[in-house]
Amino acid sequence: MRLRHTLRSLLLASSAAVLVAACAPAPEQAAAPEAPAAATEASSPALYVDVLDCGTIAISDLDAFSSAGDYAGITDTFTDTCYLINHPDGRLLWDLGVPGILSVAGPVVQDIFTVSLSATITEQLEALGLTPADIDYVAISHSHFDHIGQADQVQGATWLVHQAELDVMIPADGSTPQTSADQIALFNAFSGMKREVFTGEKDVFGDGSVVIFETPGHTPGHTSLQLTLPESGPVLLTGDLYHRAESRTLSRVPRFNSNEETTLASMAIFEARAAELGAKIVIQHDPSDIDALGGVIR
Repeated sequence: MRLRHTLRSLLLASSAAVLVAACAPAPEQAAAPEAPAAATEASSPALYVDVLDCGTIAISDLDAFSSAGDYAGITDTFTDTCYLINHPDGRLLWDLGVPGILSVAGPVVQDIFTVSLSATITEQLEALGLTPADIDYVAISHSHFDHIGQADQVQGATWLVHQAELDVMIPADGSTPQTSADQIALFNAFSGMKREVFTGEKDVFGDGSVVIFETPGHTPGHTSLQLTLPESGPVLLTGDLYHRAESRTLSRVPRFNSNEETTLASMAIFEARAAELGAKIVIQHDPSDIDALGGVIR
């Protein structure tokens, strides 16, 4: 979701976090006998996901969220979630929420939106016993402000980015992105990050359990995430392909999507994938979907 003329003064007031990791050497000890391969594999932690609260967005008129015109005058409150995917071979942070400065600035009202944040990603990682240095990879579903707002906090991670979305954010020819100054300020937080660029699908850990796949239309390089978890089985995170359950049921497309026809095609591909896998769908902005998770997906 894009907030028109968003939060410029707050973005300019924020500064990048300094990430410091310290490792104390372990005391020397006698080498233990090498464990059998099967035992080593059994001791590896299973894949699970911590669900982070990365903002709240209250909307006084949902008209912008349906080109069909049937949402006019309706109010709603969206969650804004991020997902820490904990894999035996590393950690991926999916989406980066609203700007972290909002956690101290308080709610901001702009047009039809009231945007707020209770705790930053760094603060929520600390509650989990982690720091930003523990994040190996970062990926965003797309480049709207409520999905990229805290890139300054994870500068040591490798950014996994779809080529079409990278072209929107950091044009290869060095030109200025075609968006507002405050949005460009958020894009700039990604410019110094190590990146891996992909098209099609990205199998993050090489075992099929965490796969980023194309669902363009909301933005040119919009992506969704497929997870295969030990208890839940296949789970699909929508990004902003859908904003609310009714958007999925009725195939509603926001007025501000980059291409409505492409979005509808992505919806059809997404639903076919979900049906083939028998996957659970998580709409990232829908409170009912998020509340049901209880803060974790296993």
